[in-house]
Amino acid sequence: MLDAPAPARLIEAFVNTVDVELGTDELDTAGGLRTWLAARGLLDRDGVVSAEDHALGLRLRTGIREELGVNVGDTADAALLAGADEALRELPVLITAGGRYAGAGVLFPAPDLPPARKALAGLAIAWSELAITGQSARLKRCAEHACAWVFWDVSKNRSRRWCSMRVCGNRAKARRYTAKRTASGARPA
Repeated sequence: MLDAPAPARLIEAFVNTVDVELGTDELDTAGGLRTWLAARGLLDRDGVVSAEDHALGLRLRTGIREELGVNVGDTADAALLAGADEALRELPVLITAGGRYAGAGVLFPAPDLPPARKALAGLAIAWSELAITGQSARLKRCAEHACAWVFWDVSKNRSRRWCSMRVCGNRAKARRYTAKRTASGARPA
C-alpha cells in the first residue's frame, strides 16, 4: 500500500476541513483557521489571522477541492480555480539556489510575509510539491456528491472513485441498480 507523503496528508486534512455530508466547516471563522494552522505547527498558537487571511485561505481550499473533484467527463468551475490561482499569487514562495549539497530546490515562504500568510504559504508549498511531482493525481474527491471527502488513492492504476467502497461506493451502486430496474419496468425488490 502506498502511504501518502507529508504534503498530501497536509492538503488532504486542509481540504477536508469542510464536511459536505454533515454541513460543517472547521474554518468557518478566522479563529477556526488560526486553530487549524496552529494545530499543524504552521502558525504560533497566539498568531493572528485577519479576515483577509481567512478569505485567502478559503479561496485556496475551495480551489484545491474543485481541482481534486474533477472526474472524467466533469468540468471544473473556472471561477473557483481562478480564485485558488489568485490566492497562490498572494502567497509568494521562494526556492533555495544553494550548491549541490546545500539544500538546493527547497521551497519556503517569502521571508517578508506576515505569520498567517507564511502559514498559508506552507499549504501552497505542499500543493505545489504535489502538483509538480504529479502526486496530486492520487488525491481525489469522493465521486459521491453527498460526501465529497478527499482521500489518497492507493490503487495501482489510480482508478479509485470513492473514499469508501463500503459506504459511498455501495450507495452509488445501489442507486444505479435501482434506476436500472426501474427503467426496465421491473419492480424493486
